[in-house]
Amino acid sequence: MTVWDLIVVGAGPAGSTAALAAMRANPAARVVMLDAAEFPRDKVCGDGVAPQALDVLAALGVDIATLTADTAPIHNLRLTSPRGVTAARQFARPASVVPRELLDARLLTAARTAGAELRQHRVRSLTQTASGVDIDGAFHARTVIGADGAESVVRRQCGARSAKAGTIAIALRGYTSADPWPAGEQRLVMAAAHWPAYAWVFPIGDGTANVGYGELIRTNPPTRAHLTQRLHELLPDCPPLDLRGHRLPLSPGRPNAGQNHVLLAGDAASLINPLTGEGIYYAVLSGFLAGTAAMSPDPADQYRRSLRGELGRHLRHTDALARLTRTPRLVDLATRAARDHQRAFDDLVEIGLGAGTISPALAGAVLKPALNVSGWTGKG
Repeated sequence: MTVWDLIVVGAGPAGSTAALAAMRANPAARVVMLDAAEFPRDKVCGDGVAPQALDVLAALGVDIATLTADTAPIHNLRLTSPRGVTAARQFARPASVVPRELLDARLLTAARTAGAELRQHRVRSLTQTASGVDIDGAFHARTVIGADGAESVVRRQCGARSAKAGTIAIALRGYTSADPWPAGEQRLVMAAAHWPAYAWVFPIGDGTANVGYGELIRTNPPTRAHLTQRLHELLPDCPPLDLRGHRLPLSPGRPNAGQNHVLLAGDAASLINPLTGEGIYYAVLSGFLAGTAAMSPDPADQYRRSLRGELGRHLRHTDALARLTRTPRLVDLATRAARDHQRAFDDLVEIGLGAGTISPALAGAVLKPALNVSGWTGKG
């Protein structure tokens, strides 16, 4: 059995970032990534990469120009609320849309260049021992990071809890010409029917756009026909698409970071923003924290503390907002505030794409119109 300092299961953004962070913390470490896929490979996703995610990767030495090559920065967001309120404003910092086939392959290259190794292997069993973790009787490490996505084998094998009912969404996405929509503008169109639900258009910058629709699973998963119909109802200019689907385990206020010698990152830890479905920032941030912690004397404790320090308050706020916005009225009010005030728009973007929290100014901007009180002091 081959012995490693760290095994990372999954070589997507969370896994590659974890391996890169571990090698940066200890360049002499023996780190291997296990993934069943052969790269480059497609991955169903909205492909949106927030500037906050790029900040994490830049701090690890990733060349952002190379990472985002063949794409163009997105400067504007057009947000339509469930009852038709529209806010169209400029991002404080441009976002990016990088197809996962490119993003994942480029991050994997960065991790391998740093010294991590890759093995094409489908993980089936995981056994925790006094000295670490055995995987399939073929690999052993002091610490394992599960970064193997929403259907994580590592999460199930280590006994960590799965996402609870009512916190899982499902989405379809495809690629099409960006002609019906402005090239430098992301678009989110929310719907009161089947709420919470929205369609999106994310232009890549090469003449195409990532287009999709997602909604929360209630009692039974919606059919492909239903999701496709809803997409075209919200985006009537959208041509027929080759659509692929995926599940999104949305973040609770206190995610399960792992058990004993096993740490969980990204979708495997149910780290997906419950308001927007954004997951790349959470993936690279949790991967960075897990990979760094894996090289410490007590990986599990350090990872829990660092994850709580970076995302704890934010996750509690998004969890509360997800419950409050189960009826669309608050979303209409928030969109109206974003329409009328640049600061409110920026605060909402930071909550949806980064680690933002509900500020008193944002709460005032949203709630005062509902209370027939004027005179909010926010600038914009």
